[in-house]
Amino acid sequence: MLKGGLLSTLQDGGRTGCQQYGVPVSGVMDDYAYRMGNILVGNGREEAVIEVTMMGFAAEFLQEAVIALTGGDLTPTINGRPVEMWKSLAVSPGDKLAFQRVKSGCRSYVAVAGGFDVSKVMGSRSTYLRGGFGGFQGRALRKGDLMKIGIPEGAQDKCKDRSLGEQGMIYPREIRIRVVPGPQEEAFTEDGIKNFYMESYKVTMDSDRMGLRLEGREISHQGPAEIISDGIAMGAIQIPGHGMPIIMMADRQTAGGYPKIGNVITADLSKLAQAKPGDTLYFKKVSVKEAQKIFWQREEQFKGMQYALDHGAEKFCNRKEESLKPGQKEFRIRVNEREYTVLVEEKRKL
Repeated sequence: MLKGGLLSTLQDGGRTGCQQYGVPVSGVMDDYAYRMGNILVGNGREEAVIEVTMMGFAAEFLQEAVIALTGGDLTPTINGRPVEMWKSLAVSPGDKLAFQRVKSGCRSYVAVAGGFDVSKVMGSRSTYLRGGFGGFQGRALRKGDLMKIGIPEGAQDKCKDRSLGEQGMIYPREIRIRVVPGPQEEAFTEDGIKNFYMESYKVTMDSDRMGLRLEGREISHQGPAEIISDGIAMGAIQIPGHGMPIIMMADRQTAGGYPKIGNVITADLSKLAQAKPGDTLYFKKVSVKEAQKIFWQREEQFKGMQYALDHGAEKFCNRKEESLKPGQKEFRIRVNEREYTVLVEEKRKL
């Protein structure tokens, strides 16, 4: 590493199955960018990536590798020249990767074919900073660190120049977040619930990987602002006595004693992960059934992209999503110097 930046850590999908022992899940904040990065470089979805926050990270490659940069646009360069995101890139020994400044979003991800060769702790390579374990020596990356790249699953040449094209995410400063009602929604007044869904809330400087603290119109409680502590899911929206929402994120505690007005749906957690101080959030209530439908549509999207890229798709076509049926994806594939447009649709067995 040449520079660790503001905060750069090694993360994977998280340390699941350990919350009963008081161990947080941790893992990447932006699961969409994480999974897409691993797809682009031909990794399995469990490989760790570097999560870069805001700015300042820089590294030099000491061997040939295939990498992909996904997530927020932190103006990445290789050897001082701008490089395309959401695309797999070949790097050579001596190449220097750096992130210059925030253009959109908050966090970028560096995926490398073969992942990073570090030991798992409780089944995960994720860094838990407060506990000082996992990842690379249980801490944020810094100047002088040397990390070994793992052995790619297949030929690296097969994974060069893969591109998601228009499927790459863009992160606005005003973010609309869908929420399912929380288990303690009845703990809030009608005016409090109305404020939550009708007003906007800004992300404060006190936000981090543990949670996003918001400010805006007060959300009032019916009675006491405490409950008997219960489990905390990622995206849980707690409302303490001061009436300002706290959205629990990757490094959240395993249990909490504030009532929860709602929970961000899984598909929108990636947008939330890219929210930075000063960004504005708007909340919309959806049903559990609708949230599940959105979740499965996104899973089908992952499968379609994985299939297309593994079978030679150069990039995705430009047909708008609304012109396709749910579960359908359109790709442009080059075979023997000829281009074909292919429509992929997943069929489920009854």
